[in-house]
Amino acid sequence: MENKVETNETVVETVAKKDVASRDNRPQQNRRPRRFQQKEKEFEERVVTINRVTKVVKGGRRFRFAALVVVGDKKGRVGFGTGKANEVPDAIRKAVENAEANLITIPIVNGTIPHGTVGEFGAGKIVMRPASEGTGVIAGAAVRHVLELSGITDILAKSLGSRTPINMVRATMSGLTSLRTIEEVAKLRGLKISDVR
Repeated sequence: MENKVETNETVVETVAKKDVASRDNRPQQNRRPRRFQQKEKEFEERVVTINRVTKVVKGGRRFRFAALVVVGDKKGRVGFGTGKANEVPDAIRKAVENAEANLITIPIVNGTIPHGTVGEFGAGKIVMRPASEGTGVIAGAAVRHVLELSGITDILAKSLGSRTPINMVRATMSGLTSLRTIEEVAKLRGLKISDVR
């Protein structure tokens, strides 16, 4: 009787081993790629501000959210966008899509801007100056997000006038858009680079 039990156990063990071996030897099937597999993000995104907007209706109050997001690749491309929705994640997603559709490329020379500039939008005014290596990004919150995501590592910036985040971001973008490299200026004027300096 004991022998029978032992043989039954050994039979079960050998069958289990064969099953595992056959599973290991089986050729790996190419699985279909997952539909929602996350691709590597090209841009880094930062939420500058989220605003809760209230609409008073007959039945009470309706809340919506407005998000302001800045995106950039830290290699000279940066953009900002706004999005509105009933939920915060939806508002942020819309803002990111909007930002990626409105990217600008800015010239960066040795980690800073090529020359001083003043960006204006509405009552917002941002003064930006090139800085020496090791200075870092000296700027207020909303402006800092734009400058860091654009890839600038050394800059001096001062906000004058309106401190509304959206106005500050728009003024910063306006200033960055007006930047020109020495090569571009020489080409526009039809001069040599040495003559421009």
